[in-house]
Amino acid sequence: MQDIIQPMFDFGRLPEDTLRLVSYCPVCHCHYNPLEAKILDENETAHLIYVKCGRCKSAIVALILANSFGVSSVGLITDLDSQEVNKFRESAKINSDELLGVYEALKSGEPERDLNLI
Repeated sequence: MQDIIQPMFDFGRLPEDTLRLVSYCPVCHCHYNPLEAKILDENETAHLIYVKCGRCKSAIVALILANSFGVSSVGLITDLDSQEVNKFRESAKINSDELLGVYEALKSGEPERDLNLI
């Protein structure tokens, strides 16, 4: 089945188009050096990008998605470095019981005693 709406961009140039979407720091508005952006993961339709600001040292992690309707992105400001992003991205997911345990420990006011973390 063919797409009814043809893409408005070249999928082969996606990394270059992606860097335009994350071209400046959301904290200090300084323009990023595109050579410092790191692609942490990618597949046919998505790229996970990490960029650290040379001026204020804040960083963003952005997920760039591309399909026949265009390119969209969602990003977040972080204090993690790229290795830490990969570490947490590859770590085991928590389940609902673990989440409720953390909530209850924080609610009780004694998380050091109640939590069995790392």
